[in-house]
Amino acid sequence: GTSLSLILTPLQSFAWLTTAGLLGVLLAVPMRQHFVVDEKLAFPDGVAAAETVIALDSEGAGARQAARALALAGVASAAVMLMTEDTAHRQDIRALRIGLLNLMPNKIKTETQFARLIGATPLQVELSLIKITNHKSKNTPNDHMITFYRDWEKVRKEKFDGLIITGAPIELLEFEDVTYWDELRKIYDWTQTHVQSTFNICWGAQAALYHFHHVPKHALAQKAFGIYRHKNLSPASPYLRGFSDDFSMPVSRWTENLKSELPGGKGLEVLMESEEAGLCFVADNPHRQLYMFNHIEYDTNSLGDEYRRDVEAGKTINPPANYFPGGNISATPENRWRSHAHLLFGNWINEVYQSTPFRLEDIGKP
Repeated sequence: GTSLSLILTPLQSFAWLTTAGLLGVLLAVPMRQHFVVDEKLAFPDGVAAAETVIALDSEGAGARQAARALALAGVASAAVMLMTEDTAHRQDIRALRIGLLNLMPNKIKTETQFARLIGATPLQVELSLIKITNHKSKNTPNDHMITFYRDWEKVRKEKFDGLIITGAPIELLEFEDVTYWDELRKIYDWTQTHVQSTFNICWGAQAALYHFHHVPKHALAQKAFGIYRHKNLSPASPYLRGFSDDFSMPVSRWTENLKSELPGGKGLEVLMESEEAGLCFVADNPHRQLYMFNHIEYDTNSLGDEYRRDVEAGKTINPPANYFPGGNISATPENRWRSHAHLLFGNWINEVYQSTPFRLEDIGKP
């Protein structure tokens, strides 16, 4: 069979809506007599239409004011519709390019966690897996790395709408002692010209904050490990749209950053904080960076797997706080953060989409 495809330009759409609106106003008065006065129809849509007709059918300043209000409302609704269509049209043309610089040992598990969150958004996303140049992974099969990952040196000429930089289990090392620190510093500088928005996680967030603002990390007396309650400090932030005032998320780190050491006047905004676990989420709009010090992306069993791994390695570690029901390490944990994880990454993807240039090559330009 055949199908009809009709695409109107903005000018044609405006002409069509204007004509339809004028016809509606011109026919309203004679239709009032029949449907409202004679037939006395009583149904919701009819009542609404009748009220509009009655207002326009009145005389004097009241009628002019009503007509003016209706006209302004029509223009506003048309503008919203055109804006929505334009946004949808743009999305049809280009998918968002999101990179994942995966520094975690178990790369398959980590990439799956982030892919699940990013893939849940309704926008089209192209995910690229990136690794430190020439870095050999000890915990991920080499054929997987060859098939799915590219060295940063091979993608550094490309541009991305968003980039996620994960954590790494090297918190107690000084930043300068990390074998790939020099390349990571180059990557952070590269984000200023090649990435629209960068989402840094855990150690990656600490490293980025140190690179851009020289904020040090501090070793904890014992590991911050468990599910901790957090406060939404900026409900108006586009990244926290829809967030509860109080929520929980996984924490797993041996170090912390102090709120008191964040530099003033540099555009840093604390968005989430925990009385027990400290700083959680900071926005750095001047550098287009987000610093998430905890693990909202974790799966239900992630903390339990870390705990058993440390126990098997002979480390002195307490079970994660507020994680195992009734403190029973054999019980199945309840996931109380999944919805907020999807909400946070959905908000980030949406913010990236709203702010990124239409042309990839324009990313990073003043």
